[in-house]
Amino acid sequence: MTDPILKIENVSKRFTRMPGLAERLVGKITGGGKPVTVHALSDVSLEVAQGEVLGIVGESGCGKSTLGRVVSGIYAPSDGQVTLNGTPVARASGGNVDKLTTQVQMIHQDPFASLNPRMKVGETLAEGPRFHKIIPASDVAARMRELLEKVGLEGSYADRLPHQFSGGQRQRVAIARALAMEPEVLVLDEAVASLDVSIQAQVLNLFMDLRRDLGLTALFISHDLSVVRHVCDRVAIMYLGRLVELAPADELYAEPKHPYTAALFASVPTVGTGKRRFEAIKGEIPSPINPPSGCAFHPRCPLAGPRCRVEAPRLTGAGTGRTVACHLNDGGVEVAA
Repeated sequence: MTDPILKIENVSKRFTRMPGLAERLVGKITGGGKPVTVHALSDVSLEVAQGEVLGIVGESGCGKSTLGRVVSGIYAPSDGQVTLNGTPVARASGGNVDKLTTQVQMIHQDPFASLNPRMKVGETLAEGPRFHKIIPASDVAARMRELLEKVGLEGSYADRLPHQFSGGQRQRVAIARALAMEPEVLVLDEAVASLDVSIQAQVLNLFMDLRRDLGLTALFISHDLSVVRHVCDRVAIMYLGRLVELAPADELYAEPKHPYTAALFASVPTVGTGKRRFEAIKGEIPSPINPPSGCAFHPRCPLAGPRCRVEAPRLTGAGTGRTVACHLNDGGVEVAA
């Protein structure tokens, strides 16, 4: 891998959840009803090179969207740091977050929710570049129409309101808005999950074309394993806020090393297998409020041993460009005598 432009170094993110009124009333009797800490991310480290697309995959609740928000500067990490070309992307300031760069932009799952329904899309696209003086004021209108054309829409659509677009068109507008800021890194958080399959293909092809033409660097967050395989160079697998495996996409799909990765792949229906039962992952994802000791996956892992229940595995090398956090790759699952 070439020198990374984006570094995620030992990042953890915790949230404090305050009890509701009913919980506080019951707590006066039971002794509960106190604030609880949600461990959304735990000691995550990743690097992304210029022009690379890194996939982030895992079940719902694994922390992948939280990681995207930390990388894009919406959240500040509780521990560790995220840097772009050596500069932090955000910092905590009292109870707020100061975003320190416009060079990381996020594209969300629901573009309609992120577009002002009362603003014409041309005005929405121009708002950020105009405020940050990225584009000369005299060039803004022409540049916004050019961006709409770049994402496959007509420049005249700049005068339309969001409700006049289809879901796929709104996602194209969201991509254009991100590109208007001239970012070095895009974070796509389930960016095609809410679209019909045929529209998904159109938006994904657009992304691939833009990547080729503009040399985009991106974090691609998704639960759709087939989409991730299609668009990503490397893939990071997350479980309960931790990174459990990282590998080049082709190698990961050909031979997953972590039991969770293998189980995740096995749970996906594939064409041509008939009406066999799906191989769902056994058990439920543990609570991030009270995560298990040792390896977080051990309560659901068919290969877990005594060591897995008491010692958290560390990420270790598993071949060129591959790392995995599993005791099977680091001395075995039995406790040393």
